[in-house]
Amino acid sequence: MIDNAALDLSAVIADRNTKIIICCGSGGVGKTTTSAALALRAAEAGRRTVVLTIDPARRLAQSLGVGRLDNTPRPVAGIDTGAGGSLDAMMLDMKRTFDDVVAMHATPEKADAIFANPFYQALSTSFSGTQEYMAMEKLGQLSAQAESDGRWDLIIVDTPPSRSALDFLDAPEHISSLLDGKFLRLLLTPAKGPFRLMSVGFNFAYTAMEKVLGAQIITDVKTFAAAFETLFGGFRARSTETLRLLSSDRTTFVVVATPEPDALREASFFVDRLTESRLPLSGLVVNRTHSSELEISADRALALAEDLAADQGSDSHAAEVAALRRHADRMRMIDREHRLLNRFTSSRPDVAMTRVPALPSDVTDLATLRRLGESF
Repeated sequence: MIDNAALDLSAVIADRNTKIIICCGSGGVGKTTTSAALALRAAEAGRRTVVLTIDPARRLAQSLGVGRLDNTPRPVAGIDTGAGGSLDAMMLDMKRTFDDVVAMHATPEKADAIFANPFYQALSTSFSGTQEYMAMEKLGQLSAQAESDGRWDLIIVDTPPSRSALDFLDAPEHISSLLDGKFLRLLLTPAKGPFRLMSVGFNFAYTAMEKVLGAQIITDVKTFAAAFETLFGGFRARSTETLRLLSSDRTTFVVVATPEPDALREASFFVDRLTESRLPLSGLVVNRTHSSELEISADRALALAEDLAADQGSDSHAAEVAALRRHADRMRMIDREHRLLNRFTSSRPDVAMTRVPALPSDVTDLATLRRLGESF
């Protein structure tokens, strides 16, 4: 098997120039527990850490021993603060974050009008890309707070379980383009300025949209655009600032996967996109890998099991036969994982990697989370 350079997460955590670690990957690969384990390890190594998760199953709160997590960072008790570190945790509330952005940058009257608008209510709760964008808004807020009061010197982000590896990186651009786009401005002032010459064509298109979407929806969008007009530029500016922050030497990305085809395919997309965008990549964490201390191949184990089963007193060997067959199954799993990881490393030999053994049970407390972090 081809071995890439080992990913040294201890060195990543220890580097005081690193202020933001972003854990990304497909859903179900252990991003949340990886983020939490990294945060705990960093805090106990002396970093003042905050971890932001997007975890509707609330696994992070459970593993950290916190009764609940919400949109406000809350301290985690029970960690070793001997090295001077601390740990806060929070879970993104997408709509609350969007509401906070509106309240912060609009007058109270405009904010009330926006909050009551049906189009905004749909946008802030279910529009594709909103969760990813609000994760970036929250990251920007945390970064600004860390700069202003020094409460944290490390921010760890557990990214949303996107449908595609590209959603998270593209969300700031997509939603800012929507909110700052020509379509909404056209709805707002269709017969003014540069749009005057297009008014006849626009009125034709507008009438067609009313028939397809309904007059009330178009009215809601126009009302939203009018109320939101003063915030258009702010979303564009913050999107640009977020992308700058992601590409700075203060940030690093950790891609998380499992030794499964779909997860490694998604990890490949992430690695390629990060490389193409010149975003800083520390490496790949492969969770739930398997190994064996017995150097007996699957074929050999099955042959031994068949020999024992063929004995006249085979009943006395039932336990040994079952153990050998289980070992054969495990060795086949290990061989399969090695083939998949070898395929990844062959195509991306420069990506540092660490393999994390599969745990016998779920991560449900600080002690288990600490053991997980120590295996990185």
